[in-house]
Amino acid sequence: MGIPPIALVIIFIALIFEFINGFHDTAMAVATSVSTKSLEPFQAISIAAIFNLLGALSGTVVAVTIAKGFADPVLANHQVILSALLAAITWNLLTWYLGLPSSSSHALIGGLVGAIIFNSGFGVIYYSAILKKVVIPMVVLPILGFIIAAIMAVNIHKLLINNKSPRKTNNFIRELQVMSTAFLAFSHGSNDAQKTMGIITLTLFQCQAIGSCVVPKWVIIVCAVCMALGTLSGGLKIIKTLSARVVKLKPASGFAAELSSAGLLFIGSRLGMPLSTTHVVSGSVMGAGSYGTDLINWTIVKNMVVAWVLTFPLSAFLAGLFLHIIKLL
Repeated sequence: MGIPPIALVIIFIALIFEFINGFHDTAMAVATSVSTKSLEPFQAISIAAIFNLLGALSGTVVAVTIAKGFADPVLANHQVILSALLAAITWNLLTWYLGLPSSSSHALIGGLVGAIIFNSGFGVIYYSAILKKVVIPMVVLPILGFIIAAIMAVNIHKLLINNKSPRKTNNFIRELQVMSTAFLAFSHGSNDAQKTMGIITLTLFQCQAIGSCVVPKWVIIVCAVCMALGTLSGGLKIIKTLSARVVKLKPASGFAAELSSAGLLFIGSRLGMPLSTTHVVSGSVMGAGSYGTDLINWTIVKNMVVAWVLTFPLSAFLAGLFLHIIKLL
């Protein structure tokens, strides 16, 4: 069966979201390496684009969670999916304009859940899945990232202090940070790109182009390429917020932040959890910056946390608003 025009429109908009997700969340992967001057912004963004692409091609477990993990996929009709995408795109562009690192993942999931609720009522949502895969990780992972990064930063700084050649060791850590940036970009791609794959798969399932919520290979490839292209376009406002305004990191702290957040995202992708790269990386950056002379700007942190808390409910509300408009049209 062919793909109807409305489904093609939704797929196109989903790919726009993926592109925006690429430049919106690029900062998560490269901010620390830019902050520590281990990489120039263009070098960091180029590495992030390549490894985002590779990460996006690495699996589909998270995509299946998005497609059928929060409600019966039958309830996500074309109007619902379109409303969810428009809400997520609107929120992403707003927070990007303000330079706030917010969660593209929670914007998309919040939009999808909100649109389904406005369309079918509160009783159809799998609330236990939202609690386990959205709410709990939103609280736990930034704290876990903070703790792991702080412990790593302390130990690396001790190594530098006890080393007879601290400058040489510092330069070596800068080289290691190139690898940790690549690992973080890979982990980001493996988690975030799959969310759009799930939305497109849900769209194809609704129009009966596929018989079950299994992600087609062409969807994986197209989403991976769109995220990589979005990554190449940058996202310098958010990079500036994380790399300079939140905390100014040294190479050792930057390496600790990247390695801890990359590890958490990688594990989450393998478990099928649609994690927020923003929350994980921000928590790790603050943890790594809490040691020594790296000073945290708590005013900026407060603004970020407010954006985190508001993302899910406001995206859900925006999706309901878009759904109402679409139905009127």
